[in-house]
Amino acid sequence: MTAMNFTLEKLNNYQLFSINEERLDAHNSSALKDAILHVIEQGETQIIVQLEKVRFIDSSGLGALLSGHKNAAAKAGKLVLVSIQPQVLSMFELTRLNRVFEIYADLTEIE
Repeated sequence: MTAMNFTLEKLNNYQLFSINEERLDAHNSSALKDAILHVIEQGETQIIVQLEKVRFIDSSGLGALLSGHKNAAAKAGKLVLVSIQPQVLSMFELTRLNRVFEIYADLTEIE
């Protein structure tokens, strides 16, 4: 397992995770899952995951995001996705997870 390259910053009422990797897969997704869970456990339940640089996602990456979504929702929060590349978005559509997540084109669309 390798470390995940991402930045975490506060944006309005959200914790913004910007993924600085081209792949979100079995090699790094558990690190992201753990980081999101840690933030939720600290009481920050409004989360944005920015996927602008991600060109590939596999089932592990989808699972990590889904775990974050479920954990945030369990604490009356939410996890939204922003800036998804077309080839990554097609994976969300294929798995129908585009119906689960709120997906925005860019950060300006999020209130």
